[in-house]
Amino acid sequence: MSGLANAINLFDLEQAAQECMPALAWDYVAGGAEDEFSIVENRRGFQRMKLRPRVLTGVREPDLSTSILGQPVSLPVLIAPTTPLRIVHPLAERAMVSAAGAEQTIAVVGTDSQFDLPELIERAPQRLWFQLYTYGDRDVITRLIQKAERSGCRALVITVDTVRAARRERNLRNRFVVPPYVETPVLLGIGLDDQQIADPANSRRYLDSIPTVMLTWDDLTWIRAATSLPILLKGIMTAEDAILAVEHGIDGILVSNHGGRQVDGTAATIDVLPEITAAVGGRIEILLDGGVRRGTDVLKALALGASAVLIGRPAVWGLAVGGEAGVRRVLQMLRDEIENAMVQLGLGSIADIGPGLVWRPTDL
Repeated sequence: MSGLANAINLFDLEQAAQECMPALAWDYVAGGAEDEFSIVENRRGFQRMKLRPRVLTGVREPDLSTSILGQPVSLPVLIAPTTPLRIVHPLAERAMVSAAGAEQTIAVVGTDSQFDLPELIERAPQRLWFQLYTYGDRDVITRLIQKAERSGCRALVITVDTVRAARRERNLRNRFVVPPYVETPVLLGIGLDDQQIADPANSRRYLDSIPTVMLTWDDLTWIRAATSLPILLKGIMTAEDAILAVEHGIDGILVSNHGGRQVDGTAATIDVLPEITAAVGGRIEILLDGGVRRGTDVLKALALGASAVLIGRPAVWGLAVGGEAGVRRVLQMLRDEIENAMVQLGLGSIADIGPGLVWRPTDL
C-alpha cells in the first residue's frame, strides 16, 4: 500500500503496479499488438491537442456530474472491461465494481468476469454494464444477454473489434496462457457445458475450443430483439461505421482501438473522435477510451464530442497496488485533476465544455 500512499498521479501508480506485479502479468496488461505503436499514439493524440483557457469567469467549484444513457454519474469517467483481472488481484471485478459504486460511476464487466453478475450487482446497484463476447451460437448468446439483463445490468456493450485473436508479441514471447485459477462463472447456465466451465483445469481449454459467432451488422436485429437494454458498440473508429450504428438503432458507440491490443498502426482514438462526432450529429451517445491518463485528457475528449471516457489500464494499476482502494484512488486522482482544470479553464459544469476548449493540430 506504500505505492498507493505515495502516488500523486496515474504515472506514479503505473510504476508502482509494475513493481508489485509478476512480470508475466505486467506484460499481459501493458502490452499491445505487434510494435505497440497504437498504444503510444493514443497518448500522443492527447498531447498534440492544446487547451484554450477562459478567464474572469468566477468559477470556483465546478460541477463534474453528468449522465450517460440517462444514468447519473459523479464524473465523466467510467471503468472499462478488462480480463482476466485475477492475475492482478484476487478480488478482481469485485474490487472494480465496488470502487465504481463508491465513486458513483459505472463499471463495465466482461463475459469472462471472475465473479458472477448477481454478486457484482449487489456491490454497485444500477452501476453495472455488461460487455458481450459471442461464445457459442445465437441461442447461447441470447441467454447470456438475458442473464445480464435479469441480473440488473443497465446496458449491453458489444465488443466489435475482436474478430480473431491479435498478435500480442509480448504474450507470444512469454507463452502466456490464462492461469487455471481464473474462473468464468458468468458463462454457467446459458447452454454451454457447465461441468467443463466449472472445472478450473479445463475451462479455458474448453472455452478456446468453442466457435464464436462472427457478428455482422445484420446480427444487431436479433440482438436488439433479445433485450430491452440500451446497446453500445465498442470498437468504432470511423465515421462510416458510426453512421451504420445510427442506422441500425444502436444507442451508443465507444470510440476505441482496444487500447492498441488488436490492430497496430491505427490512429489515436482522440484523433478520430471529431469526424465521428460530426457523422453522428448528436443522434446517439459517444464514449471514448484509449490513452486517458490525465484530467485534461478527459476534458479534451468531452470537448470533441464524447459524453464520457473509459479507463482500462489505469484502473488495473490501481487494482494491483491497492485493490478496491487503489481503483478508488485512480478515480479520485482524475476527479481532482478534472476539477482543478475546469477552474483554471473557466468551466462551471460539464455542460459548459464545447469544441472551443481545444486547438487541434489542424487548427494551429
